[in-house]
Amino acid sequence: MAEFRPNADRVSKISIIPRGVAALGYTQQTPTEDRYLLRRSELLDRLDVLLGGRVAEEIVFSDVSTGAQNDLQRATEMARQMVAQFGMSETLGLAAFEQPARAQYLDESMRQGSKDYSERTAQTIDEEVGKLLEESHMRVKRTLVEHRGTLNALAQLLLQTEVVDRAALDALLAESTPSAMKSVAPVPDPLPLSSAS
Repeated sequence: MAEFRPNADRVSKISIIPRGVAALGYTQQTPTEDRYLLRRSELLDRLDVLLGGRVAEEIVFSDVSTGAQNDLQRATEMARQMVAQFGMSETLGLAAFEQPARAQYLDESMRQGSKDYSERTAQTIDEEVGKLLEESHMRVKRTLVEHRGTLNALAQLLLQTEVVDRAALDALLAESTPSAMKSVAPVPDPLPLSSAS
């Protein structure tokens, strides 16, 4: 997915060699520069990347496993931050409803704080988070179905070599989809923020 999203960090290495207890493999992405601010379009691309593995399971196996647990947690947290902290929900407007998570060593009462919004707002936040994730799911599914040949070729290469570096990935992508890489247009923002000008 990272190769088909213009705002995603480039993949430097993919491995199916297990690491530790939980990870059965990994995809390593390397940022091209230090980032302190992220645009909504960049966060949406990151959501798509996080959901890539889970959606690939759906497409290839018509079933899902527990393998995407960490990616799903990270995607859900990112979507929640977009809605409840960054004011990136058209429905809720330019409001921050939650504070960023504080350090773990602080007293629980200091970390949790009280929610300064109604149950109705809490429900809307949950709905907006679900909407972001579902829209991402649909975008990812369209992309992976369109590039199923590339997905299969990468899976076969990983089964043969267990590790794919950037050079091998570039060669595979050049064979599979010579013109579809970073020239791909940005994914349309499904919920454009209204501008006051």
